[in-house]
Amino acid sequence: MALAARRPRRPLDIWPGFVDALASLLLVIIFVLLVFALGQFFLSESLSGRDAALRALQGRLSELAEVLALERTEKASLTAEVGRLTAELQSTLALRQQLEQQVGALTGRAEQAETSLSEEKKISEAARDELALLNQQIAAMREQLQQLTAALDASEKQAEEQQVQITALGQRLNAALAGKVQEMARFRSEFFGKLREALGDNPEIRIEGDRFIFPSEVLFAPGSADLEPAGRQQVTRVAETLKEIARKIPADVEWILQIDGHTDKTPIATPQYPSNWELSQARAMSVLRLLREAGIPANRLAAAGYAEYKPLDASDSDAAYRRNRRIELKLTQR
Repeated sequence: MALAARRPRRPLDIWPGFVDALASLLLVIIFVLLVFALGQFFLSESLSGRDAALRALQGRLSELAEVLALERTEKASLTAEVGRLTAELQSTLALRQQLEQQVGALTGRAEQAETSLSEEKKISEAARDELALLNQQIAAMREQLQQLTAALDASEKQAEEQQVQITALGQRLNAALAGKVQEMARFRSEFFGKLREALGDNPEIRIEGDRFIFPSEVLFAPGSADLEPAGRQQVTRVAETLKEIARKIPADVEWILQIDGHTDKTPIATPQYPSNWELSQARAMSVLRLLREAGIPANRLAAAGYAEYKPLDASDSDAAYRRNRRIELKLTQR
């Protein structure tokens, strides 16, 4: 027993387990890299498909704009043609009435001559010649009247056909214009969505209908039209978002960003702003100038001041006053 107690112990061999762990870890890393590579490949394919669809949509919009221009030209031409036919029709009707009056007068004279000759029972050569001449004139007038009637019927038929074409063209134009309006609404929705992302989750900045609303306190100090530093940052983000959306809007779409300034009904009378009209207009112009400096084309911007005359809340409370003091942005067509 003493000899067994003195026998040296064999060291514990952990190397095989360590190698197995490393091999398993390596397989996991290879699998993760493989999944990542496949994800990158499918993401690249998806982005390529979206870019192709976007280019196809832009091409389709260009074709629609060309068709719309051609249809407008055709409508103008058809309208002018209908006007000309209408004038000719009125002239023909007047001539027809004049000829009918002449035929009536000549018929009356012929009847009078025949009655007179019957009563006298003696027809002179001169009377016979006059009667024959009157009959010839009546026949010629009636023939001319028939020709004018036929021409009038043809003109009326052509006018009806032109009117049908104009009606159809008007329907096509209305459909095309409705498509443009829907297209503009889509761009406005995308603009508001990206603008909301850019400005962050600020409960005071809200979307109401087709307008994006900034409370005045977010942009300006009380009674001032000078943008605060935080307000300048907000307006600059608006400009960057608008430039991103503008690159997607087709060139033939006449879009514009309308900037409207509003105040509450508390009177203001300072040397710089004699009334709320001047204050609301000055605030709208401050936003417009900063957007222009940030790269928005001047022909795509418009500003107006409405003072207190378009309130969102007509009640007399601090909350209503705060809601009515605002700057509204509206992306629309001219």
